[in-house]
Order: sequence, then structure tokens, then C-alpha cells
Amino acid sequence: MATLGSHQMIPYLSKSSRFSHSDPSLTNLTGFLGLELGICSRGKFSASRKGAGRYRELSSGKFCGKLEIVEAMSRNSLPLTQNVPLRRREDQSRLSMHRRIPALGIKARLAEEELEAASTEGQVIRCKAAVAWEAGKPLVMEEVEVAPPQAMEVRIKVLFTSLCHTDIYFWEAKGQTPLFPRIFGHEAAGIVESVGEGVTDVKPGDHVLPVFTGECKECRHCKSEESNMCDLLRINTDRGVMLSDGKTRFSINKKPIYHFVGTSTFSEYTVVHVGCLAKINPKAPLDKVCILSCGISTGLGATLNVAKPKKGSSVAIFGLGAVGLAAAEGARIAGASRIIGVDLNPKKFEEAKKFGVTEFVNPKDYSKPVQEVIAEMTDGGVDRSVECTGNINAMISAFECVHDGWGVAVLVGVPNKDDAFKTHPINILNERTLKGTFFGNYKPRTDLPSVVEKYMNKELELEKFISHNIPFSEINKAFDYMLAGDGLRCIIRMDE
Repeated sequence: MATLGSHQMIPYLSKSSRFSHSDPSLTNLTGFLGLELGICSRGKFSASRKGAGRYRELSSGKFCGKLEIVEAMSRNSLPLTQNVPLRRREDQSRLSMHRRIPALGIKARLAEEELEAASTEGQVIRCKAAVAWEAGKPLVMEEVEVAPPQAMEVRIKVLFTSLCHTDIYFWEAKGQTPLFPRIFGHEAAGIVESVGEGVTDVKPGDHVLPVFTGECKECRHCKSEESNMCDLLRINTDRGVMLSDGKTRFSINKKPIYHFVGTSTFSEYTVVHVGCLAKINPKAPLDKVCILSCGISTGLGATLNVAKPKKGSSVAIFGLGAVGLAAAEGARIAGASRIIGVDLNPKKFEEAKKFGVTEFVNPKDYSKPVQEVIAEMTDGGVDRSVECTGNINAMISAFECVHDGWGVAVLVGVPNKDDAFKTHPINILNERTLKGTFFGNYKPRTDLPSVVEKYMNKELELEKFISHNIPFSEINKAFDYMLAGDGLRCIIRMDE
């Protein structure tokens, strides 16, 4: 279901106005009274005023539902609030609504009710995708063919996506099996376009987050309350095809284009296994919650679900990138009184303060190991630590800096394959605990919707993670920003 996301202002329309109702940049409507809003079965969102005729359609796609009038101001500036349901005409061929709303300004959202069978269901869709033809080379905008979903698969329309370091890592061909041509991308939000045989959890119109790992709900891991490492859908960076038939759903002139971690969100449409989709609150703004489908949830969950700091406790965060700052955000939410950020870049501290970091330690400023520095700062060690760099020395420091008797260290970063974790056994015998985590111990289908609700309830702040916002056509800028260390997350809006 396409949506205005959070309450957005519909702008004043002229006969040449044309934009998508998912556009995040909607602004105030002013300039006339007696506004009529209309939605027909093809999803044409139109407006008119008495004597002025019908304005041009604003968007397409066969959406229907209701237009919820959230706030409107009448001529005398008094609030006017009402819901306007859509009614089906007698001939059943068209769904429409026309209701005069005397208003100087109106704030509205398109709320989910139902989605008519899309004309694209069961057919190949041609759309734009950013294809990586070679390792380390700029992505190329291509027209690709996206096949219909097969059994237990879902085809979604991607509305917003973002770039993660994992995309960079495999784009540079540092992964185990370089596979090209490929469509990268795994942090995103979108709308279900159609579903394959056997899919019952989601339906066309649902708002979803695709996730690089999954939850089949049938294996031992999925049935365990302690694990999220699904046997069937655990991340596989080497696989570039779908599970059901070993084929790709992307092609250009019949040449297969490979998938990436089962998501491939750098495409206007993509196909994923239903177990890798989190169905979320349709009122959640997709341009914000899209970043929850990887790094932010990984860091947040590492703290809240694994480290579990108590209110008033001390927490050390190693690495102040997006994942580390999400871990700090988790410590802030948990009520930690001291959050110590550890990083080699002193410029990161000011930014880290926004996420609750209270103190900063740069290991380069000391001649002694950083774990000793932290132990001296905290009367024997911190209560919890979270390591988010993947550097083996940082991992050892994160473990050795926690207090004996109750300290817990959580490893999030992925080390090099030849690294070895070395510490004296006495550090473990003295009742320190070392844990690892994968995707913050969140089960995608079961748990991720609740993380979205944390944002909706204003417990979790996502806006401060977003440093850039660009159109899909400029996706290579997102790579430039990340490679230069400029910002945290770059939102890529598919609808330009």
C-alpha cells in the first residue's frame, strides 16, 4: 500500500503538478477553499476545486483504501478533523471518493484498507536497477526484468533503501566468492506488490522491511527463544539465486543478474523469500524505518538483547560508526549512566554525544592498553562492553575491560578469517562473560516490528542516523560518502 508515511502536507496543486504520494517532501496546501480529493481504482490521486476542473493525476498503481484526514484548518483557522471512506460504485468497476473539504490547509495520510489485484501480478516487471557489473566499478542504471515470485516468495516495490558497509565489502570483492553482475542492497523498506504460492503472512499492499537473514519459523533455531540463526534462511553471501529453484529473478535480455543476501534492494522491484520480510506498522515512515533492516538493529539489539545493561550501569562501545552508535543508543535507552565511546577518530565524539555517549577514549592517546585505561576510569572495569569494529585487538580489549564478577562483553564486528582471539583463561575464571551476536539477536519476522514500534513511540531516534538523502539516479554518491567516511546513513529514494 503506498502511503504518505507519517502525516505529510499535501501541496497546492496546479494543472502541471505531478508527483508520487510517497514523496517525502510534500509541503503545505494553501490558496483555495473547497478542495476535493479523489482516488480511483488505478490509484490516481487527484484534486479539484469548484469551477476549476480536475487536476492531473499525481501517481499511478492500483491502490485503494481510505484517505484519513488527520488535520485541516478551516477559513477561521479552527481545526477540522474527519475521516473520508472510499465507496465502491454500483458497477464495481471503479473505486472513488469525492468529498468537499473547506480548508486553507490539510494534513492527510493514505491508510491501508485493501489493495486491488495489481495488473502486474504474475507478470514480468521491467524497472530500473543499479547493477554492479564489475568489482569496485560504479553501479550502472539499467532496465532489468523482474520475474514473478515463486512458491514462498514475495515481490516488493522498494520505496527507500540505504547503503551499508557490507554492500561496500562485497562490491569491492573482499567476500568469499565474488559474484557479478549483481544487484546489491539490503537495507530497505517497501510495499508488497504480489506473492507466490503458499504465502499467507503478507499480502499485496503490506508495508515490509526486507532482511538479509530470515526466520522460517520451523527449524530448531526459530523455535528457540535464545537464537535467531535460522537453519534455512541464515545469511549466505555466496548464494546469488533463490532457494526454491536455484535461479535468479533478475535478468537483462535473458542474461541472469545475481541476487545479494536474498534482498537486492538497489532495484525498484525485488523478490525475496517470505521468511526474510518483516511486516510493519503501515503508519511508520518508510524513509526512516528502512535503516532498521540491518546495521541499526544489529547495534541496538547487541546492547538491549544481549549485553542488557541495567539502569545506572556503565557501558563501553568500541567503534563509533553507525552500528556502534546504534549500540550506544541502546545503552541510552536502557538507562546507562556512563557510556564510554572508544574510537581512533576524535572527530566522532561530538557526533556520538547525540547518541548518549558521555566520555571518549582514543587508544592512540595512551601508552598502555586501552582496557587498562578504561579499568582505571571505572574502578575496575565497565559493567558491559559492545565491540563493533571487527578488529581483533579491539575485541580482546572489549572483553578485558569489563569488571570481574559480573562484566559482560558482546562481540558484533566480524574479524578476518585468520584472526585468533587470545586472552588469559583467568579473565574468564574471574567471572567475566564473552558473548557473540548476530543481527542483535532479533528474529526478523517476530521481533523487527517491535523495533519499528520503539521508533513510533519515540523511544528510539532514527533521524540522527540519517546524514544524506539522494535520488536513486545518484546512488553512486552514497558509495562516495561512505568511502570518504562522510556521514552515517544515506537514504536513497527510489521514486524521483
